[in-house]
Amino acid sequence: MSTIADVAARAGVSKATASRALTGHGYVSAATRERVTAAASDLSYVAHSSAMSLATGRTLTVGAIVPSVGRWFFAEVLEGVQESLLEHGYDLALYSTRDDPALLDRLVEDVLPRRRFDGVIVAGIRPHAEGMQRLVASRRPLVSVGPRDEAISAVTIDDEAAARIATEHLIDLGHTEIAFLGGGSALEGPADGDALRVRSYGRTMRAAGLIDRIRVVTASPSMPGGYAAAADLLGDRRTRPTAIIGVCDEVAIGALIAARRLGIAVPTQLSIVGVDDHQHAEMFALTTIRQHPREQGRTAVDLLRRRIDDPGAAIVQTVAPSSLIVRNSTSVPQ
Repeated sequence: MSTIADVAARAGVSKATASRALTGHGYVSAATRERVTAAASDLSYVAHSSAMSLATGRTLTVGAIVPSVGRWFFAEVLEGVQESLLEHGYDLALYSTRDDPALLDRLVEDVLPRRRFDGVIVAGIRPHAEGMQRLVASRRPLVSVGPRDEAISAVTIDDEAAARIATEHLIDLGHTEIAFLGGGSALEGPADGDALRVRSYGRTMRAAGLIDRIRVVTASPSMPGGYAAAADLLGDRRTRPTAIIGVCDEVAIGALIAARRLGIAVPTQLSIVGVDDHQHAEMFALTTIRQHPREQGRTAVDLLRRRIDDPGAAIVQTVAPSSLIVRNSTSVPQ
């Protein structure tokens, strides 16, 4: 079996140069890269991660930490992360905190220090969480998807704009009784992105002269969470809103199911808007604010590779585009 040393000898370069040429990490001239690639092909060379690590000082492995692998947004982010990492010859090591701050702390204190990663991507982790602050202090190349911190590169959407656009859409249709559903559990409090959406909804209602109509109902960010909260909210017809904004599509879809089971017609009796454009949003004809979490995952890898190649590179915080997608879950109030 051929080794990196055999490839380097055949191409007339050092082992380190051969490794850079084959992995794409670090500068190598086009002519040298072509020569090394041809030598590797001639020798049927297949890179071994341990050998590459010895030659380059890198593991070609990236750690990813998410609150949950079962929620659509994080699953999509991870799909994008994995696609991009595989394209660039990296492996992925995945960890879920299961929305448990203590588990995040244990990962940062006990698990991650025993593993050698070239960098870490976190998604949906609050920037001021103690575990997150320790990750930042570790000075590993680090990128966040979602919540932002001035100390690290990040990719996110404009959460405030998303909630404002959703609220304005309902106000423009003529709704005044608009409730916001979501924003975290009573124990955990809202995540940073969710909190921005809640605050933006409130500001938009105040700007429209609807300060007395502001109503925020706590719900966990899931279909069952949205269903349970909406069932309580909609149970009394005397206080029932004419419109609901879900903090995410999963909450909005849960609310839509609750409305149907209560015999409330959507959209003639109740309009519902979500945020995400979840894979089931079209099936439920849900009006939503579209974002592209898979592309955010790919962008996160680009930002991380930049930090790996140049630890002194400038912090970059990318705001991914989002847009209103109008379907059949919203209409003028009847």
